[in-house]
Amino acid sequence: MMKRSHFQERVAAVGFALALVGLWQLLATLQWISPLFFPSPGRTLGALWQQAADGRLWEPLLATVERMVWGWLLASVLGVLLGALIAGSLLARRLLDPLLEFMRPLPASAIIPIAILAFGLSSTMSLAVIAFGSIWPVLLASVQGFGAVDERLREVSAVMRMSAWSRFMKIDLPSAMPGILAGARVGLAVALILAVVTEMQASLTGIGQNILLAQRSFKTPDLYAGVVLLGVIGFITSTVIQTAENHVLRWRGSAT
Repeated sequence: MMKRSHFQERVAAVGFALALVGLWQLLATLQWISPLFFPSPGRTLGALWQQAADGRLWEPLLATVERMVWGWLLASVLGVLLGALIAGSLLARRLLDPLLEFMRPLPASAIIPIAILAFGLSSTMSLAVIAFGSIWPVLLASVQGFGAVDERLREVSAVMRMSAWSRFMKIDLPSAMPGILAGARVGLAVALILAVVTEMQASLTGIGQNILLAQRSFKTPDLYAGVVLLGVIGFITSTVIQTAENHVLRWRGSAT
């Protein structure tokens, strides 16, 4: 019954997406908005196909995905390590809580000028901005997750004379993993956004630069093609990390 319900939800979601595409096509056909600014799905997908066919798509696509992935990985690793250190020390929590609350709501795009001054118009600048923006969901989730580990489990580890590393890998990390993975999923979406923004700001090769150049030259099918491509990247990466999360946390289903 649950499988049937899940299948029906998938069918409904696909049907709704197709209905939106149909509405888009209808509005474009009626030309309620100038075709110059509102190309049809056919023109948009045609532009995307042409870019793929003549090879103009692949270098920007790989550049954007590479920046997104490396920035996200750096943020995730640092976020987990810092989160574990902060959660494991009451003094560190008290000292760093005000700083974290100050830095957390700071828009990552606001540090782009500072990053440009420090690293120039380079991929290193983009990586730094992506890592800065992506680290907060992982860091805050890690602090909360490691801080919520059952104290009785830690007492058991002390009785068993487990080393600090063994306790971290066998008790602390598995207990905090649900929150960490949820934060990592949010951080991945932030990483994609910042990859595009930094490419636009610093004229770096990537989908963001392609979208900006298409906008400046009024090539709206190419512009919309870039936006659609970003949506596809976001959907694929979200699906991949969701699948990995379900695999890593499969013990939760058996425990309930």
